[in-house]
Amino acid sequence: MALQQVGQFKLNQQGGYVCRTEFVYLDDNGQLQSSAQTSNELLGQSYTTSPGDLGVPDGATTWMKIWVMWGTDNQATQAFTYTKGAAPTAEYTCSGTTLSNHLALDGVK
Repeated sequence: MALQQVGQFKLNQQGGYVCRTEFVYLDDNGQLQSSAQTSNELLGQSYTTSPGDLGVPDGATTWMKIWVMWGTDNQATQAFTYTKGAAPTAEYTCSGTTLSNHLALDGVK
């Protein structure tokens, strides 16, 4: 089964912490890699990021991840194919606290 293609990821930051978006992706050798991170993302705001802007290659199998300042990082379980310029956006909401946070897929729009 082919993975859904997306061009961007949106994070609705509802957590009681500062976080940053990054991506985990498979490289051409099938090895997991981590992308660069965004700048700090704050409670009550939404952030849209193209994985390519953080170093993810076009066509890579990609998972969203949040780095949580002073807390536990959280990686999404749903993988997508990152396709540069594709219209669909995977939307996530993060919530909770530094040590007990959640990252949930809201849908693809």
